[in-house]
Amino acid sequence: MCSKMTQVSHQQWGEVSGLGSVDLWLLKSSQVRVEILTLGAIIRSVWSTGKDGKMEDVVLGYDDLEGYVSDKRYLGAVVGRVANRIAQGHFVVEGKEYQLDINNGPNALHGGLRGFNKAIWHAAAVEGGVQLSLTSPDGDQGYPGEVQVSVTYTLQGETLTAEYQAKCTKTTPINLTNHSYFNLAGQAAADIYDQEVSISAQSYLPVDDTSIPTGEIRAVEGMPFDLRKPVLIGSRLKEVPCPGFDHNFCLSSPGDPWTERHAARVCHPASGRVLEVSTSQPGVQFYTANFLDGSIVGKGGARYGKHSSFCLETQNWPDAVNQASFPDCLLRPGEEYRHITRFIFTTV
Repeated sequence: MCSKMTQVSHQQWGEVSGLGSVDLWLLKSSQVRVEILTLGAIIRSVWSTGKDGKMEDVVLGYDDLEGYVSDKRYLGAVVGRVANRIAQGHFVVEGKEYQLDINNGPNALHGGLRGFNKAIWHAAAVEGGVQLSLTSPDGDQGYPGEVQVSVTYTLQGETLTAEYQAKCTKTTPINLTNHSYFNLAGQAAADIYDQEVSISAQSYLPVDDTSIPTGEIRAVEGMPFDLRKPVLIGSRLKEVPCPGFDHNFCLSSPGDPWTERHAARVCHPASGRVLEVSTSQPGVQFYTANFLDGSIVGKGGARYGKHSSFCLETQNWPDAVNQASFPDCLLRPGEEYRHITRFIFTTV
């Protein structure tokens, strides 16, 4: 199938015991090549061209399926039902209390012990890409209601688009994102210190010592979190409270209309590679791989250490289900959840 010269193909990639077979989908344009797995709707690789004309894989991942099955760092995966943290794994919806499994200090993180990142999604070809869909049953990981979810990845030229949709049978919190770790110098490069980041946010969310937002929406002005103009990641990391960035940047305010906005830009001057991100989500979690420690062996034997990559997780604000002043994260029966995120890979 072709869409303005996007080639789409797929092949079986392996078998997960008890779950079934996993396919690898390849989306290929003249500028970019993307691999997607039906396990976890994972972006396994993105090959983009540098100013020297050479293609480099800029997404961290594994050589084989076993790596993804045992992965605990969500490399490349779609995370859900609720991305990011829910304080104490506890929330109340329509007067009913829900308790989720605790899997990150005292909190619930990224959907639970077996979130969407560990499920095999059903795949169908669409023009220029692939649509992956999943049914999450009522009570899955402790969440209310059955949810039908899809993420559609399409590649057009240099733009990879992820479109998320969901419907539910009971009111439930939902917050879907992709958790790719990027390094524009190439997935095997040691760190991201020589890359420049800018994020179009006037404010960010301070967090407590378990990474839950305190409830304050704080202006970035005069702070190390002011990324409105490009800054070198390496030097800025020295100013940020240890161990690095793992914060939600506010792209819009609660109650703002649904619209796609520019979110972030990262540039690697040495290779000329640029990644720009736009999204309809109200926030982006900028994460500098603070918890990678060199123990993960990735593609081609690369060891992924601290600050070896960055994530730009477009999302609702963390713990929104427990913070009334944050953008609403509840999906109700009869409504449709829909968000779009674009990753644009260019060179300067």
